[in-house]
Amino acid sequence: MTQYLLSVHHADEVPLSEEDMRQSFKDVDAFNDELRADGAWVFAGGLHPSSAATVVRIKDGVVLTTDGPYAETKEQMGGFWIIEAPDLDTALDYAARGARACRLPVEVRPFQEDPGA
Repeated sequence: MTQYLLSVHHADEVPLSEEDMRQSFKDVDAFNDELRADGAWVFAGGLHPSSAATVVRIKDGVVLTTDGPYAETKEQMGGFWIIEAPDLDTALDYAARGARACRLPVEVRPFQEDPGA
């Protein structure tokens, strides 16, 4: 089976009321339980705001760190799921359920296959 990254994107300020946010957390917990029950769950997590990021670069052999985020954009990755699915259509179905649960857009990307495997 292929592993997929389902990444949740949003601005640092999520446009949800306190009540909608609480319900979203419950819905995401239920979705996580579905993933586990289906055997698709690998790992998931929410991230601190992009303002908490640190970017590490190598320039002329020297390690440089700067306060993040790396990308200058309005939306950043705010959380993710890593799942296993037999095909892209199944991964897209899980992403739709995840987007419904968290009320935010979810991007789906397959992991590259390990050439040594």
